[in-house]
Amino acid sequence: MTHDSAPEVLRYTAFSADPEGGNPAGVVLDAAGLDEERMLAVAAELGYSETAFLTERTGEGAYTVRYFSPKAEVPFCGHATVATAVALAERDGPGELEFTTAAGRVPVTVVRERGELRATLTSVTPHVTEIGAADLAEALAALDWPAADLDPALPPRIAYAGARHLVLAAATRERLADLAYDFARLEALMHRLDLTTLQLVWREGPEVFHVRDPFPVGGVVEDPATGAAAAAFGAYVRELGLTPETAVLTLHQGADMGRPGTLTVELRAGDARVRVAGTGTRIGG
Repeated sequence: MTHDSAPEVLRYTAFSADPEGGNPAGVVLDAAGLDEERMLAVAAELGYSETAFLTERTGEGAYTVRYFSPKAEVPFCGHATVATAVALAERDGPGELEFTTAAGRVPVTVVRERGELRATLTSVTPHVTEIGAADLAEALAALDWPAADLDPALPPRIAYAGARHLVLAAATRERLADLAYDFARLEALMHRLDLTTLQLVWREGPEVFHVRDPFPVGGVVEDPATGAAAAAFGAYVRELGLTPETAVLTLHQGADMGRPGTLTVELRAGDARVRVAGTGTRIGG
């Protein structure tokens, strides 16, 4: 590809087998001739929360990947990883992949189950930190969430599994459903704390959660299905001892936006990494 040629941008949705569900992502399987400015322009023109660019093939099933929102590059994006893996599986067949990202190496396995392609990514080593009282107060003010509406059993934390996310747990499903926030105010706080999204959650059961992800730093009000945040949330529940060492969590996301999707988060004893799995399909045939 030459610098001036228009790249082929594929459109896939991740974490749903329905093109109308899950989270749409752009996928450029050959981005070797694109610089940062061109990749950002492609992502902005497409307008999805993320577009993935394969900039180099480094081996059998191994690629260097970069991710761009309409406003900026991000170190890691889970749903665009799933979308890219599904696109490669459609071209080359299911199997093992390895993506080199700005956050580190991310293995991905793609299998075909009941006629659907399903990708499982394995995160980089995660970590979880506390958030200062003033920063938490500012986040709640930007969301217009009273502190009393938080679930005390799931305390606020910043979790990382390739990108940083602030985890805030709502005490009720109604609180989670009522999302109308101050875009500029939350964006400013997120830039200051180097956050990619807020992972807003409500716990339906021991291993079932509903989640929403404001994404103003990417130029998007809300992300419909967020694999990087799901991985970070897996690290969060492990750190706080909310689930057994080996567990499978189900995260429902996107229903409040009319794009329902399902993310499966797997924790394994003895392995700090988090696995996130979901289906994916091409948009528009």
